[in-house]
Amino acid sequence: MDDTYKKGRFLSLLFYQAVQDHKPVWMLEDMRNREIFHWEEDTRHQTYTPSEALLYAIVHDHRAYAQYLLNQFSDGALAMPGDSFCCCPSSAPHLTMAVHYDRKDIMALILQVAHTMPTLRSYMNRGGCKHLENDKTPLHLACELSHAAAIVMLLGHGASPQAEDHEGMTPLDLVLKQLWTTKVNTGARMLCLEILLMFMPELRFNMKSSLEKDPQRWSKVLGEEMLNYLIAKIPGTLFLMVMQKVLSQLPPKEFPKSLDKLPIPTFLKPIT
Repeated sequence: MDDTYKKGRFLSLLFYQAVQDHKPVWMLEDMRNREIFHWEEDTRHQTYTPSEALLYAIVHDHRAYAQYLLNQFSDGALAMPGDSFCCCPSSAPHLTMAVHYDRKDIMALILQVAHTMPTLRSYMNRGGCKHLENDKTPLHLACELSHAAAIVMLLGHGASPQAEDHEGMTPLDLVLKQLWTTKVNTGARMLCLEILLMFMPELRFNMKSSLEKDPQRWSKVLGEEMLNYLIAKIPGTLFLMVMQKVLSQLPPKEFPKSLDKLPIPTFLKPIT
């Protein structure tokens, strides 16, 4: 490895460190636009793109820098980064990473910009990197990690609760599977389940037959009332039906401001 390449790699790490240290936006932009700070073995002498810089901002929760990049470059900030950052061109790496690190504020900024994109619905429901997130959508990942606030944000902005991963699992299937296989963090997972149902006036999921085949065991996991609702033996509670109706009327573009005005439970208002 020659000295020039070593120097380039070192300078590239300086940019990463500067974002991690939450240096001022003007300083980061000055560094980002210098060719010496992005130094890859096969693609030397190039600058970091806004998309690549945004990934660093998400990882290190540099909200001011993320906001600048999203405001200044809009769609460009959410464009696919270089191959050294993400190898799956059909994914939504920024939104997925914001969910993974539970960066609620930056996630809200990303979703606001996504509403200006003509491909909003496809962006919201894109699978993650096949090698890192196993092709899960951001909503699948939020459910897997039991990030309730992220689930509310994604569903409120139009993410589909019926989207399937490569195994044919919907987000609801994923939560049910977790509740079945482990007793760890069951309170948080039940909350995720309840939130999903409030955004699902029409129940469609693949584990329904499993619930019907073994109602006794599932009743211990979910409670009898929840089980009977999921297998369509009883209607939802009045509260659930009202919430499904109300939430379906909220315009995604104005979410979560429209949510904050409603007299509803605090757990559905995770963003202030």
